[in-house]
Parts: sequence; C-alpha cells; structure tokens
Amino acid sequence: MKNTPTATDDDSTTTTFKRRFLIRLTAVLIGGMFLDGYILGIIGTVISTISTELSFTPLWEGLIVASTLIGILVGAPIGGWLGDKFGRKPLFMIDMGIFVLASALQFFIQEPWQLFAVRLLMGIAIGVEYSVGWPLMSEFAPARLRGRLMGLTLVAFYAGFMTAFIVGYALTTTTTIDWRIVLGSSTVLAVILFIARIGLPESPRWLWSKGRHEEAHRLAHRYLLDFADMSDVEHEHERKGKFTDLFSRRYWRATLFTSMFWLCAVTPYFAIATFAESVLESYGLSQGLGGGVGLSALATAGVILTVILVDRAGRRVLTVPPQYLCFVLLAIIGLWAGAPAWVVLVCFLAFSFFNAGYNTLTGIYPAEVFPTEIRGVGTGFATAVSRIGAGAGTFLLPYSMVNYGPQTTILMAAGLTLLGAILSHWLAPETKGKTLTETAASFSH
Repeated sequence: MKNTPTATDDDSTTTTFKRRFLIRLTAVLIGGMFLDGYILGIIGTVISTISTELSFTPLWEGLIVASTLIGILVGAPIGGWLGDKFGRKPLFMIDMGIFVLASALQFFIQEPWQLFAVRLLMGIAIGVEYSVGWPLMSEFAPARLRGRLMGLTLVAFYAGFMTAFIVGYALTTTTTIDWRIVLGSSTVLAVILFIARIGLPESPRWLWSKGRHEEAHRLAHRYLLDFADMSDVEHEHERKGKFTDLFSRRYWRATLFTSMFWLCAVTPYFAIATFAESVLESYGLSQGLGGGVGLSALATAGVILTVILVDRAGRRVLTVPPQYLCFVLLAIIGLWAGAPAWVVLVCFLAFSFFNAGYNTLTGIYPAEVFPTEIRGVGTGFATAVSRIGAGAGTFLLPYSMVNYGPQTTILMAAGLTLLGAILSHWLAPETKGKTLTETAASFSH
C-alpha cells in the first residue's frame, strides 16, 4: 500500500519541479535583460526623428541618449542596498512595475524634458534589475550551471539590443508610425514579465543570512536542485552588510575588480554601438545602420559562445586574453590612418564579438565574489561605476568625433580596453564550479 504524500515528498520537491522552477526563474530574468537591451537600443533608431520634432539642441540629444545610463547609475546601488536589506523578492517585482509605468508614459511625450525624465526612470528600473536579478539567479542556480545560466541573461541583453535595431529600422523605414509608438513598444513585454514574476520565492541564502533559518531550509529543500547547494546555504553568515564593507580590507579588491573591469568593458561598446551609424559612416562605410545591426549580431554571437564555454573552460581564460585582443583591434583602427573600409569594418565586427564575450563575465563575477549580505549592493555599485563610464562615453563620443576625429577617439577606447586587460590579469579569480561560499572567499583575505 502506498503512503499518502506529505509536504516533504509531494510534487513540490521533485527534481522535475525544481527544474521547472529554475527554467521559469531563468526565463523571467532573460526577459528582463532582453527588455533592458531593447530599451537601451531602441532610442538609437529614432533619435534623429525625435531630435527634429522636439527641436533638440546638441546638449539635449546627448542627455537623452545617456539618460537611461544615468538612471542605472542611480538605481543599481540603491536597488542593491534595498535588496540586501529587505529581500530580493519585493525588489524584483517593484522594478518591473516601474518598467510598465515608464514604458507606457513614452506614448505621451511632448517635450525633451519629459523624454529625459521617462528614460531616466527606466534606467533606474534597469539598475534595480541588475543588482537584484543577478544575485537572485546566483543564489538559486546550481554551481555547475551558474555561469551558463547567468550568462544567458547577457545573451538576452544583446539580443534585445539587436532586436531594437531591427524593429526600429523596420518601423521607421516601412511605415509612418509615430516614434512614440516605437519607443513605447517595450510596454507589452514589461506587462508580460510583471505577470510572470508573481509568486516567485525569496532567496534561501538571503533568508539564512537574516537568521530566518527554518524558512530558508524549507525553501532550499523545495527549490534548490543540487544537494551541495542546499548544504552550502547553511554556511551563510548571519551578518548585517553595510555599504562601507565594499571598501573594507576584506573586500576592496573585489570591489575594485568588478567595478573597473566592468567600466573598461562596457564604455567602448556603448559608445560605439549607440552611435554605430555615425561612427561607421565617418570611416566611409555608408551602410551605417546595417553595420550597427552587424555589431549587435556579432555581440550576441560572442555572448552565446562565452555562455557555452564559461562552465567548461572557466572564467579567467574568457576574461583576460580577449581584452588584450580587443585592444589590438581598436589600436589598428586608431593607428592605421589610411586603412581600407573593409579592414575597419572587420576590426569593428571582431571587437564587437570578443568584447561582448568578456562583457558576459561582468554580469557573472559580481554575483559570485561578494558574500550574500552585500551581494546586491556590491553588484549595484559595480553596475553604477560601469555606467559612469558608459554614460560618459555615450555623451562625449559625438563631441570627441567632431573635435578630435575618429582615430583619436578610437585610440582612447583602446587605452581603456588595455587598462581593463591589465586589471583583470592581476585580479580576476577562477570561480568555475565553486559554491557561493567558496567564490565569496576569493577576495576575503
């Protein structure tokens, strides 16, 4: 005779249930990052039309293009701090609610300041998504799959950025649709993701770090796929994290590495990709938008390859060598004054591919090397620092192109890439296959 199922051996604790949950969590995180990429990319396809209709000055154009990045600068550390203090779950819902509101407001924009304010709000939501979503994924994902699952969110980001180029180009060249609808198209996905996130659980690791052991044990048993990860939850410290811990003797190297590696990785990419059309045309490549789509497509391919390899080859080999290679590619463009157009295009495309590859690690490392009590704020701080560079690069690139020329501008990007390579060579740890307790110990001495 079969026993009646109990709360501990029913369908809610089977391997199948846990896999379905992990797939669901991964899907909503992928959707959020796709939305982030779409929002950041779509503005580039209609900025000329908006500029004409709303009578932008050069200052307004730069501010509006950079507004989302500025919002990330604000939202990431605040969201990470709140996530560490009040939990991942509530912030994960709140940020998608902000996405829904801000996306819908784009349909009603009439003035430059309104567009700036709305996209600033969207940037805040993106910042919260980074500083809460990645820690949440790292705390649920099995150690053997953690890099791959977190990396998939970066695939979604670049796919979203590329999709934005394609959708924006199609809508603006084949229809007379208003640019507000082009921007507001993100609302549909935001609503779907908001609904899909309802009912997701709190992180067992966060609960344990707050002394809520019974609840943490129950959720770990129900949702974590591997026994080793369930056991590792009990190795969490009951410690109240503070923002100043990021600069303590124990964690300053983790803070320096994650923030500066990220800054050096994203600044050249955002500057070049956002203004792909004008950058490529300055080198005599008339199909600028096509080149922009090519940059995004190669970037997506670079992330996919990294995701496939990250839990096999390890983190360091995918972090350090590609940065040196990207430095060489940008140096060729900047130093070869009479380079044929095809050489420039090939170098740009290769840069986009390899840069996106190691950019994938910028979303993996912070959630691994910081302990649970400061994982959110650590990820948020690294995000904020990176967006200082990305925002500055996006805002200053048009000025630099006009006043210093494309070659000098590209050489500046090459120098920043070299700095990231040297820093990573020095500090990047190997975290492949390790538990979060072990990865957080990488810099804690």
